Amino acid sequence: MAYPSQKDQIPVLFEDTSVAFSSKSDSQLRKTYWLFNLMNQARVVNLGTFFIKLALKLHLPIKNLIRRTIFEQFCGGETISECKQTVSTLARSGIRTILDYSVEGEDSEKSFDKTASEILKTIDAAAISDSIPFSVFKVTGIASTELLEKIQKEEELSDSEREAYQRVKQRMAMLCGQGFKNNVPVFVDAEESWIQGIIDSLTYEMMEQFNREKAIVYNTYQLYRNDTLQALKSAYLKARQKGYRIGAKLVRGAYMEKERVRARESEYFNPIHVSKEATDQDYNAAIDFCLEHIQDISICLGTHNEYSSQYCALKMKKVGLEKNDDRVWFAQLLGMSDNISYNLAALGYNVAKYVPYGPIGAVLPYLIRRAEENSSIAGQSSREFLLVKSEMNRRGIGSL
Repeated sequence: MAYPSQKDQIPVLFEDTSVAFSSKSDSQLRKTYWLFNLMNQARVVNLGTFFIKLALKLHLPIKNLIRRTIFEQFCGGETISECKQTVSTLARSGIRTILDYSVEGEDSEKSFDKTASEILKTIDAAAISDSIPFSVFKVTGIASTELLEKIQKEEELSDSEREAYQRVKQRMAMLCGQGFKNNVPVFVDAEESWIQGIIDSLTYEMMEQFNREKAIVYNTYQLYRNDTLQALKSAYLKARQKGYRIGAKLVRGAYMEKERVRARESEYFNPIHVSKEATDQDYNAAIDFCLEHIQDISICLGTHNEYSSQYCALKMKKVGLEKNDDRVWFAQLLGMSDNISYNLAALGYNVAKYVPYGPIGAVLPYLIRRAEENSSIAGQSSREFLLVKSEMNRRGIGSL
């Protein structure tokens, strides 16, 4: 895999904070500065999440505080309707929205049906809005993690478990079928390795059914795993043989510490790359592979990595793809990496923001994880904080 040389002209740069924060007023920018300043301090994040959990357990009235701070930064609202303002604001800057129902931790047939019903609503919203190009869901939102793990281990299922698994497949077919009917591509999120195998199998079944003409169903490939690049290539070959197209969302990964702990405790080989450099190399190699087979693969780069975003833009140019080719998208989370999202969009690339939504109490696990990830990922909060600080200096406004 060849990396861009100094002679290569990088198609996009991400230092222009005037573009990155063009949608924020001075007061909004100050608030963002304050929030990332706090999140830049791991001890503050740890104490804050502890007291938030405690306050909610004791039913203390803190939801408004959460709403005005971390929820406002990373979520679009509690309902699809409440997300409309965020969708409109992003659209004015040429950025689309991926509505992400981010309720976590539910584990009953009733909750699985409720989640599936809500995902259908996001597909219907996308069907009538040019500003919403995709829908997304996690299989653990519509299926028991315990059941998925048992199936992946090929353990014998009870009659009730077999019935439950049939309901999982029915929900999956319903969601992907609705996407197909409305021409709305659907992302299936990646999860932990001990259930990812069965998620892959279910997703490829949906691809074979619905991806005959174009990519409607997208699998998510976590390139921090040492076997994912080959899995992507194998999936491509299988799809070619069976006559369907691959939808690929490329991410680095979100379960690194859980994977390491589980591998150590269960005494099996850790599936995570031994270094970030190996992950980066595989990620960019996956970009190469997909763009070199773009006739049969559509991709979305779910990344906050500036280099990989530049790498993809340069590769698109080399293989002769237009910036707005509908088979190539870039995506970042709401409230993060605006320097990537807004600068790419300003140049005409296809860009979408993941916009999580749901009742504040129910999305709290997502919000806490987002805060913890920002404080634990090397330099992430510092990077966001310094970008905001740079824009405040450019505008000549103070932090208070």
